[in-house]
Amino acid sequence: MMKFSYFYGVNSEGMSLVHELEKSGNWLFRRRSWLPVVILVPAVIWLFIANRSVIYFNYTWEIACILVSVAGELLRSYTVGYVPRNTSGRNVIDQLADELNTTGIYSIVRNPLYLGNFLMWLGPVMFLRSVWCLIVFILAFWLYYERIIFAEEQYLRRKFGETYDIWAFRVKAVISSFRHYTKPAIPFSFRNVLKREYNSVANLFIVFAILDTVRNIAVTGRVYMEPMYVTLLVAAGIFWAVIRYLAKRTRFLHVDGR
Repeated sequence: MMKFSYFYGVNSEGMSLVHELEKSGNWLFRRRSWLPVVILVPAVIWLFIANRSVIYFNYTWEIACILVSVAGELLRSYTVGYVPRNTSGRNVIDQLADELNTTGIYSIVRNPLYLGNFLMWLGPVMFLRSVWCLIVFILAFWLYYERIIFAEEQYLRRKFGETYDIWAFRVKAVISSFRHYTKPAIPFSFRNVLKREYNSVANLFIVFAILDTVRNIAVTGRVYMEPMYVTLLVAAGIFWAVIRYLAKRTRFLHVDGR
C-alpha cells in the first residue's frame, strides 16, 4: 500500500516551525467565532471614508450580496446536516474527531465549512463595493484559516495516520473532482442544522443590518435602515428566538448520535 509521510526529511528547525504553526492555528481555531467582528470593524470605518456616490443603496447589488452569503450558509447547513457527533466538522473549542468524515461533501472538498464561511462573509465585503476591500478580505481570510486548517490537519494526521493521508491525497482542500463523490454515511438531519446554525444565520443578517445603518449615516447623516434590512433583521430575530428556545428549553431538536 502507498505510504505517505508528511514530515519525511524535516529537521529539528522544521519541526519547531511546524509546532509553532500548529500552536497559532489552535489559538485562532478557538477564536474563529470572532471573524464577524474582525470583518465588521474595518468595514464600518471604510463606509465613513468611502466615496458616497459608490455606496448608495442599490437593491439589485445588495440582493446579490445577500444571495452569496446565503449560498455559504446553505453549504454549511448541508455539511452540518450529515456530520455525526464528535467529528472534525463539529468541534467547537478544541480539536475533536471520533471518526474521520470522508463521505458526502467531504468526498469532494476537505474543508466545506470553511468554504461556506468564505462565501458567507464575502457577501458583506461585496456590500462595500471596493476592490481593495475584497483583496484584503481574501488575503486575510486565507492567512486566518490557513493556520486553522494546518492545525486541524496535524491533529487528524496524528489520530488517523495513513487513513487520513490517503483521503487528503485524493480530496483537495478547497475543491476536488466530483468523480470521487461518495454517498453520505448517515441521513441528513434538518433538526441538527437548526440547532447548530441558528446563531450563524442571525449573525449574518445582523452584520448586513449594521452595515446598512452605518452606510445611511455616512451618506445622509441620518440613522435609519432600509425596509429590506428591517424585514431581514426582524425575521432573523424571530427565527433566532424560536430556535434558541427549542434548543435550550426542549429536546425537540435533539437527534441521537448528532
